[in-house]
Amino acid sequence: MRIATTIFLTDETIRPDRLAHELEQRGFAGLYLPEHTHIPASRDTPAPMGEPLPREYGRTLDPFIALGQAAAVTERLALGTGITLVAQHDPVDLAKQIATLDFLSGGRFTLGVGYGWNVEEAADHGVEWSTRRELTRDRVALMRALWADEPTAYKGTFGSVRASLAHPKPVNGAPRILLGGSAGPKLFGQIAEYADGWLPIGGRGLTETVPVLRQAWSDVGRAGEPVVVPYAVVPSPGKLAHYRELGLREVVLQLPPAGEAEVLRTLDDFAQYL
Repeated sequence: MRIATTIFLTDETIRPDRLAHELEQRGFAGLYLPEHTHIPASRDTPAPMGEPLPREYGRTLDPFIALGQAAAVTERLALGTGITLVAQHDPVDLAKQIATLDFLSGGRFTLGVGYGWNVEEAADHGVEWSTRRELTRDRVALMRALWADEPTAYKGTFGSVRASLAHPKPVNGAPRILLGGSAGPKLFGQIAEYADGWLPIGGRGLTETVPVLRQAWSDVGRAGEPVVVPYAVVPSPGKLAHYRELGLREVVLQLPPAGEAEVLRTLDDFAQYL
């Protein structure tokens, strides 16, 4: 099983280049970074992890710039977002950022996609909360058109793009796309429709939910099986053994949003799982 990591990188934590170098040197498989452009100081939306909202949420580095720095100092480390709030981006610009990062890293990028939880943050980006899932699907489809080998037009409900010259291309045609979110028919239907798999936070309940996702995948005629990558996991030997029994091939362990010394101590502890 591939052991990757995630962390809220901020202006107060270990730097991306230092962390990426240490991860690759120690044999970890990847680094996934979350995204928040900002956290409105006044909000009605409760934080899903409980209040008060942890300090790091309002201080996160831009994941694409941070991952670019990580790519520059590594050769094998997989890079990903966990997650990108696609609805909050211009899809033409985002397609270019993703393609550039994937190209420069030699095809190491995974696009984790999320629908978000912070209504006020999304509203500042002009996102209508009730249609954010449909908007996300539409923007992913538009980006796929820009990543296509030949100039490809796309006209959707929320946006369109002309058949265009758009280079560089992601190394493998499009990066791996994983959707985050809670288990259920709606999410699993969306994964089966336009993604490559699922990023379940914490990894609880997978014994029951993974077969349901695999069935949804099969029902729409997708070949093979969806990728399932438990995300932001607090590890234990039993938990990781359970994931292996389920046939999962990658897990993302949660690192503390801390300075270099504490993060490296945590990596020393996590080395037992490699």
